[in-house]
Amino acid sequence: MQYFVIGAGIWGSVIAERIASQMNEKVLVVERRPHIGGNCHSSIDEKSGVECHRYGSHIFHTSLPEVWKYINQFTSFTNYHHTVLTKHAGRVYSLPINLHTINDFYGKSLSPDEAKAFIAQEIAKEGLGSEPKNLEEQAISRIGRPLYEAFIRDYTRKQWEREPTELPAAIMKRLPVRFSYNTDYFSDTWQGIPRDGYAQLFKKLLDHPNITVQTNTAYEDIRDTIPSDALVCYTGLPDALFGYSLGELTWRSLRFEWETHDVQDFQGTTVMNYADSDVAFTRIHEFKHYHPERAKVYASKATVICKEYPKTWQRGDEAYYPVNDERNTALYEAYTKLAAKNPNVILGGRLGAYRYWDMDKAIENALHVFETKIKR
Repeated sequence: MQYFVIGAGIWGSVIAERIASQMNEKVLVVERRPHIGGNCHSSIDEKSGVECHRYGSHIFHTSLPEVWKYINQFTSFTNYHHTVLTKHAGRVYSLPINLHTINDFYGKSLSPDEAKAFIAQEIAKEGLGSEPKNLEEQAISRIGRPLYEAFIRDYTRKQWEREPTELPAAIMKRLPVRFSYNTDYFSDTWQGIPRDGYAQLFKKLLDHPNITVQTNTAYEDIRDTIPSDALVCYTGLPDALFGYSLGELTWRSLRFEWETHDVQDFQGTTVMNYADSDVAFTRIHEFKHYHPERAKVYASKATVICKEYPKTWQRGDEAYYPVNDERNTALYEAYTKLAAKNPNVILGGRLGAYRYWDMDKAIENALHVFETKIKR
C-alpha cells in the first residue's frame, strides 16, 4: 500500500475518497478516536432519540459550487438555516448583530440608513485609525464600543482566555454585521444539515472497496510499518509529528457537559450564546432543533443539551482552535519547512494546516491538494 491518511475528519476523508475513486489506488485511513468524522461526528442519544453533534454544533454552509456538487454525491441536506441568540444582562438578543439587535439594545426603531448613521457615530467617538491593530479595535471599528462590550468583549475573554487587545484583528472578521432584519447566521448560497446525519455522511465518504479504515489507531502505531516511498497525508498536530522539537503550538480546547431533560424544548433554539463573564460556559447547544423534520423525535418530551466550556489546551486534549498570533504563525511556518524536507508527507486539515476552516473550506482545500499534489 502506497497511500496513508492520518485522521478520518472531513479533509482526510475527502482525500481518501479521491485517491480511491479517481486513482483506483488502495488507501489506509487511521483514526486515533473510536469513530470516523473527526469533530463533525454525530450519534443518536439512546434515551431521547436525538442525533447529537458530539463536538459542538456543525452546520454545513457554502457558496462554492464545486464543493456543493461534490458533497451532494454522499448526502442530501435539509433546508435548515442557522440562527443564534445571545443572552446579555438578563435579556436575549439576535446574533450576528443586525438591525433587530441594534434597535433592541438601544431601545430605538431605526431604519437601515438611520442605523448605519447611528453606528457610524458610535464608531467615530473612539477615534480609531484605519488599520485596527487587534480584535478589540476591529470590533469597535465595526459596531462601536457599547455593542462590543455587551456582546463581544467578555465572550472573547472566555473563549480565548486572553484580552481582546492581545488577539489578531482577523478573528472578528468572521462575524458579519447587518443593517437589516436578516437573522441568518450565515450568508452562503447553500446551507443545511445532512439529512441522515454526519455519521452517515462519513460512512458513505469512506465506503469504497479501496479504502481500509482503522479506528482506535494512532499514527505512532503504524509509523514504522509505512514504506519509505509511500505518501502520508497527515491531519494531526504538526508539532506532535516532529516530537515538539521546535516547541508547542498554542491551541484552544473545549469541554462539554451533557444533560438530558424531560421537556419537549429546553431553550427554543439550536444555539444560545452567553455573552457575560458571570457565566462560565460560552453557549448551550440543543440538538433536536437541527432536525425538526424528524417529527416524532422533535415532538417527544425529551431533549439533549450540551454546555460548551472553553479551556486551555494541554497535551492529550482535543485541539479545536489555533491561536494564529505572530508567535504561532512563525512556529507553524518553521514546522512546514521541516515537513517540506520529506516530499512524501502532506500536512492538511484544520490541525495540519493550523487554520480555522469551515467544513466547505476544508473540502475545497482537500480537492485542490488532491488535484495538484497527489493525482499528478
